[in-house]
Amino acid sequence: MSKIKESSTNFANKQALMEECSEVYAANIIGGQWGLVICSWLLNGKLRFSELKKLLPTITERMLTLQLRKLEENKIVKRTVYAEVPPRVEYELTEIGYDLGPVIKLLEKWGEKHKRFKEV
Repeated sequence: MSKIKESSTNFANKQALMEECSEVYAANIIGGQWGLVICSWLLNGKLRFSELKKLLPTITERMLTLQLRKLEENKIVKRTVYAEVPPRVEYELTEIGYDLGPVIKLLEKWGEKHKRFKEV
């Protein structure tokens, strides 16, 4: 998927919508399957990169790295590097990240309900 050029009308419309609509802003931060599922796993506590990779066997290492960086840039995830050999890096939710807990649980509940609704 190509990036939207910052000078495009599409980019301007997306920015305007995010500024006026908090739901769109929030969805842009945690949107996509990976950001949400990473946060969901981190609700249980700190995890190392390799542990996250095992929990998400279909994600590539590059995608996991990109998603963790995005979540870190948005202050959802905190990355801690320990001065050890070999280096140990742990990821955990920040306070605002933990605030996603009830939202994630509601999305899970809604998803289960919608799956059943579609089957009828």
